Amino acid sequence: MRAALRYGALAALGSLTLSTAVAAPAHGADAAGTARPPYERFDPFAGGRAVTAHELAAGPAARGVALAARRAAAAGIAFGPCPKEEMLPDPVTCGTVQVPLDYAHPEGREIALTVSHVKARGKPSERQGALVYNPGGPGASSMSFPMVADLPEWKKIAAAYDIVGYAPRGVGHSAPLSCESPQDFAKAPTAAPEHPSRAYKRQRVKEAKAYARACAAKAGDALPHYTSINNARDLDVLRAALGEKKLTFMGASYGTYFGAVYATLFPSHVRRMVFDSAVDPDPSQVWYGDNMEQSAAFERRWADFRTWVARHDAVYHLGTTAAGVERSYEEVRARVARRPAGGTVGTAQLQAAMLSAGYYDDYWAMRATALSEYLKGDEKPLVEQASPLTLPEAEREAENANAVYTAVECNDAPWPGDWRDWDRDNTALARTAPFETWDNVWQNLPCAYWPAPHRRPVDVRTAPGALPPTLILAAERDAATPYEGALELQRRLAGSSLVTERDAGTHGIAGGPNACVNAYMTDYLLTGRTPGTAASCAPHKAPNPVSLARAKAPRRETSGSRALSTRALRTSVLPGPA
Repeated sequence: MRAALRYGALAALGSLTLSTAVAAPAHGADAAGTARPPYERFDPFAGGRAVTAHELAAGPAARGVALAARRAAAAGIAFGPCPKEEMLPDPVTCGTVQVPLDYAHPEGREIALTVSHVKARGKPSERQGALVYNPGGPGASSMSFPMVADLPEWKKIAAAYDIVGYAPRGVGHSAPLSCESPQDFAKAPTAAPEHPSRAYKRQRVKEAKAYARACAAKAGDALPHYTSINNARDLDVLRAALGEKKLTFMGASYGTYFGAVYATLFPSHVRRMVFDSAVDPDPSQVWYGDNMEQSAAFERRWADFRTWVARHDAVYHLGTTAAGVERSYEEVRARVARRPAGGTVGTAQLQAAMLSAGYYDDYWAMRATALSEYLKGDEKPLVEQASPLTLPEAEREAENANAVYTAVECNDAPWPGDWRDWDRDNTALARTAPFETWDNVWQNLPCAYWPAPHRRPVDVRTAPGALPPTLILAAERDAATPYEGALELQRRLAGSSLVTERDAGTHGIAGGPNACVNAYMTDYLLTGRTPGTAASCAPHKAPNPVSLARAKAPRRETSGSRALSTRALRTSVLPGPA
């Protein structure tokens, strides 16, 4: 969902984001007991209904997928040295697979998807095939994923599987999409008011219209073909190119959504699937409703962070209650609004840095330290954590990710075309969830003025017995992909199993610090066993509070960072927000 704070501002992290003719289950309160946001007056199906797997299977694009897959199976992938920009170490190798730009016309223009790969490290008799991973976005690449083979959490899996990453269409070297100059996208400092004025809103509407026009001008007739349906089709061609009769796949965040689309379109091609931090696939939610759900959930997770900081007031001195910590944060906002920290950290950059704490609690000590030291007169930790990276490669990667994010979400589904609808719905939501609501609006507002056609979302759904058992992993207090999405995905994928990390909110929990979650994932990938309909894991250990005197807060990780860490490799969010 939210991928960047504004079209011209490189923020700290981005979010994701996202069924046959049976009616979708009714929605109630979420796992925390909070009513869903007030956007029901927007009807995404005013012009029709969700598109079913049967309809997609009957169209010319289905024949194009079959043809492209046969070609890819015959050609295979010639793995060799990786592009220098990927900075991937030996023994990782790379190659490309050709896919049609338009599956309805498979003889037309093709694009090359870049693929990374490391061979299974166990005995030949232990090898189970290839494990393909997507970290989300839309707009994120998993080219660095083979590096997990060196991490202890993945050792058993890496012994049994070739570990495969790739850059989806439009991303990285895979026919990259761009909508503006990377330098303009990385511009800082910029503002992010929690309660924008009418004049500010008018300016953001103007910018959204300009951004949509720029995407169309730069992409040309390719623009309508960046969709979740095509990402699922590309995945089937990649499966064939790898020589796999059936796909073993792990998707995180947005990767769960087009992974679920894949399961809907190609259930007989699935071997095993892991859905880590699931997007709500209800067609009525994709994508306008999903983004509002995300904004509401970030408010709750922001409160979790402030409560933790207050619990450790002896370290941070930001307040003994969550409300007291909020007052300290508002003081920091007011100061950087008057004078940006380091000349580069305005309220938008501050907001983005704090948003990352909503994704990962291993950021909590770093962010609390930065706020604490700033209020004591030392702005260096805040500048180190929140200022945008200005290396050309990082700027290009960030702008590219944002462009793909926007194109996919705008193309995938209907959006309100009248600014008054956005303003009404989000003004109401911001009364109770001011932390992220308006920044999420500005991220997605180009979809109101998108020049390419809005498609009907896929009715994600599989019939009993059509799909092998699949595994869904979810943290109960995840903000980027609220827990209701995991419940909805389980209702729609017959025979799926849900593993819940209780009372935790990290986004992307596979391969992380929770040994219980990792044990279920490893057992499933190695044996195909699931823990029945549902299983629970206790939360991972709470972060350890540190002060600047005891530990220096490290530079924040971004999509441009190649640091090898469990957190960086287990999932990804777009720069800006996953």
